[in-house]
Formats: sequence, C-alpha cells, structure tokens
Amino acid sequence: MEIQLWRSLLDPYALAVKELTLKFEHLRQEHKDQDRYSPIEQVRGRVKSVASILEKMQRKNVTMDRMLDEIEDIAGVRIICQFEEDIDTVADLIRRRSDMRVKSEKDYLRHIKESGYRSYHMIVYYPVETLEGAREIQVEIQIRTMAMNFWATVEHSLQYKYKGDIPPHVTDRLSNAADAIIMLDHEMSEVRSEIMDAQVSSQMQMNLVQEILNTIENLYHLTNQREVAKIQDEFFRIFRLKDLDRLTRFQRELDIIAEGYRAQEVNFNDAG
Repeated sequence: MEIQLWRSLLDPYALAVKELTLKFEHLRQEHKDQDRYSPIEQVRGRVKSVASILEKMQRKNVTMDRMLDEIEDIAGVRIICQFEEDIDTVADLIRRRSDMRVKSEKDYLRHIKESGYRSYHMIVYYPVETLEGAREIQVEIQIRTMAMNFWATVEHSLQYKYKGDIPPHVTDRLSNAADAIIMLDHEMSEVRSEIMDAQVSSQMQMNLVQEILNTIENLYHLTNQREVAKIQDEFFRIFRLKDLDRLTRFQRELDIIAEGYRAQEVNFNDAG
C-alpha cells in the first residue's frame, strides 16, 4: 500500500484518539472543578505505527482486507489512575457513556498474564465524522495504575530489545518487579482515603484562591485601589494560615462586599 493511502486510512483513527483524549481530559478536569476526587490521573493517546500494524498482521496472519476488523488496537487511549480501585470506576464510566459502545473487555488485573502484566483493556466503537461520512472506529482503552504503567513500559522496551525472547534472568527480575508492583498498589490502597481527602482539600483551596483573586481583580474596576489593597492584604494573611475554613469564610464575605460595590455602581449609573 502506498504511503499516502496509509495516511488516509489512519486519519480517522488519529481523529478518534484526539477526540477521546480530549473528552477524558475534560472528564478529569470536571471532577476537579467540582472539588471532587478524579479517578483519572493522566490520559495518553496514540495511533499504531504502520510498522507495528504490519508486524501484528504478520504475527496473527491477518490479510489487508481484514485489517480494520481484526486489528483492534490501531487507535489506543491509555488512562492512568492513582489507585487500583479507580480502574473499576473508570471502566464503569466508559460503559455508561452514550458516545461510545463497548465491544469487549479483558481483565488482566484478576487474570494476570504469565509475564506479570496487569491492566484492564476495553475495545470500544467510537463514531467519527470524515469527508466520506460517519465511521465507527475501534479503539483500545487501557486502564492501569501509575505503578502498572511503569512496569508495562519497561517490559515493552525489553520485548522490543530482545525481539520477544527476553533472557530467563531478565524474565525473573521482571516477575519479581511485578510482585513488588502488586504490593505497592496494595499499600497505596491502604492509605487511599487519606490521600483522596488531601487531594480534594488541595483542589478546593486552589479553586477558592482562583475565585478570590478573580473577585479582587474585578474590585479594581468598582472601588479605589486603597480599599482593594486592604482586601488583598487580608487575603494574603489568611492564605498564609493554610486554614481552608477561614479561606472559605473570607470568600463568602468578599462576595458580599463585591455585590455591595456592584450595587453602588448600578445605582450611580442609573442616577446619572
């Protein structure tokens, strides 16, 4: 197949990856904007290279006319979670979405591969619009923890280096590392609630600070700079205390002050 034809063939897959990556990133940000813990920590996407597609077709004895049906991971999205428990949450979010439908699922968490590989895989059909009309693209979504992803990345590099024939002494090391990853994810799960609380509190503070700074900036247009400077000094004093409750009260009081100044501005304009 000519290079130009490969490019045309893979363009819809690139579009699917771009759109899905953006949607999952938005879902992550939506949790944070609402001061909620996000089960999604990172999102990555890629389209399989032509060389990788050809290699897989050869390995699985897939003909060109069957490629789009049988090579399910041409488009891939990887969702990284902090905790193993988050993986089920993300998988359920995907199942309930109306903009894609699940074709199949493979649970390598409860059915660990012999190599030690652990992850959760979903193949979904995702619709994209092209010049030729609507297309349903198969996309593989991998969901795993940061620790699992580290192990899988190393194992993939070794598979490439040794062309799928990793020496026994390296395989043993990988197996030991896989066991250590399981223990690490388990230990992290033990303190999951404390970590989640800390992260939610941190996100709430960031959102509060942003709202306060926006209000202070708007006040510069409503009152004199001396008054705004006093408010700003008070904000910095409270911020240094690292007390979320006091910061919340300050934000409420600031909203009342800002509303008063806005009312004065409206009355002044009406009187004019």
